[in-house]
Amino acid sequence: MHHKFFQMALVVDDYDKAIAYYTKVLSFELIEDTPLTPEKRWVVVRPRQEGSCQILLAKAKNEEQKKFIGNQAGGRVFLFLHTDNLDADYQHLRKHQVNIVRDPVEEPFGKVLVFSDMYGNLWDLIQPR
Repeated sequence: MHHKFFQMALVVDDYDKAIAYYTKVLSFELIEDTPLTPEKRWVVVRPRQEGSCQILLAKAKNEEQKKFIGNQAGGRVFLFLHTDNLDADYQHLRKHQVNIVRDPVEEPFGKVLVFSDMYGNLWDLIQPR
């Protein structure tokens, strides 16, 4: 069997707020925003780099799901982005007042910083060697 991981769900509290954050602050592109019912939409974003995994912004539908907004990985880094210019991205994140959890450092695999998104999900932003 041959598989390609193409999409994952990220639990959010509000579609429009999440779209604004991921497209304006993180510069992702909005791929789809299709109403399914009056309360539910199929909303997909992804980083602009070709071949990037898509993220389904899934609005929490009950109190149980709301508990996991921002903590789908139990407090661990959950999502990983590659960049070709970490320094410029770092300045962009700071300009948009994104919470930088760990400033850029050099690691054997490249430069990396950790930030949290508007919900508290932790992301590694990596500029590979």
